[in-house]
Amino acid sequence: MRRRSFVSGLAGTAAGLGLAGAARPAAAAPASPAAAPGWSAVPVPDARPGARLYGVAAAGPDLAWAVGVEGLGGSGDGTAVALRWDGTAWTRTDLGALASAGPLTAVTAAGDRTAWAVGAGGLLLAWDGTAWQRTPYPGQGGAGTTVTDVVATGDGRAWAGGRHDGRAGLLHWDGRRWRWCAPLPDADAPTPGHVHVTPGGEVWVYGEVIARWDGAWTVLPHTPGVRSTVSGLLPVAHDDIWLTGYGYGVGGPPGKPPGVVLEHWNGTEWTWVKAPYSVGLLSSVTGDALGRPDRITGWDFWDQKRSHYLRWDGAAWVSERGPEMPETALMTDLARIPGTAGYWSVGTTSFYAGTTARMHIERHG
Repeated sequence: MRRRSFVSGLAGTAAGLGLAGAARPAAAAPASPAAAPGWSAVPVPDARPGARLYGVAAAGPDLAWAVGVEGLGGSGDGTAVALRWDGTAWTRTDLGALASAGPLTAVTAAGDRTAWAVGAGGLLLAWDGTAWQRTPYPGQGGAGTTVTDVVATGDGRAWAGGRHDGRAGLLHWDGRRWRWCAPLPDADAPTPGHVHVTPGGEVWVYGEVIARWDGAWTVLPHTPGVRSTVSGLLPVAHDDIWLTGYGYGVGGPPGKPPGVVLEHWNGTEWTWVKAPYSVGLLSSVTGDALGRPDRITGWDFWDQKRSHYLRWDGAAWVSERGPEMPETALMTDLARIPGTAGYWSVGTTSFYAGTTARMHIERHG
């Protein structure tokens, strides 16, 4: 779920990076571990060339959602795609005229009949059990107002990160209507790319700004690296927060692959954490049912034909690999399947927006 800034980075830097099919140097690192038992590729519906999935969410073993885009290529934005899992197979849902609005970048499951999705241009959609419908919210379509991500909670509420009247903020669904909360205190705060709600109900926004909302804002200091993107945040406690992302550093791009970003907040400062691989990216992080660290998904520059997950073993993040692919396995989002120990992971088969990119889904458990 919730990969807006990752989507921007993926779309903006893929062309010309020389990432796909890169030759490994003679002085290679030790061989990667074998694919973890339980990870397998799942068939996806046909789509037009240039297809990617950006977000996934699950309501249970028999209901999940995945959203993205097809028909990417050149300067075009492609058309939106929304898939639904019924316990047996993934099928397309009919978006009608909504499909022409550009990519859908985030989705959240709000129960057996309800889901929310966010798309390009501040589009906010609701699933009513039969079809996707545009959902109005204050300021929609106006200059300085947009939404970038959405997360539903078990009590029927939902939260969307975004911007209103030129100020970064948070949109709240109380079960009847959407309302904007007070904006972040810094009038120049950048628009948060993502929103996260903990199992205990704490609401966080993150991206170029990291902040907690509880009726007032608490902003965490964070100085990203040069040309870095924050793609995931897992607040376990106020003194235990994990952050994922990727960065190009000085001198790149073009021609230089990104480096992994993995950081930990201890209540006082952020510290850099060594990941099992360093060249590539981390695209999302998720917790278990209690919100404790569990899985991270990413892309390994030196082993592109298998997805590379990180699993928390209680003391450190360790490698866990997906199935061998004939093409790149670039996973963009990861979602726990409630009521099980399983996960959905979605992405694409190419860093490039052209005809080689296809939707890709993997499942664990």
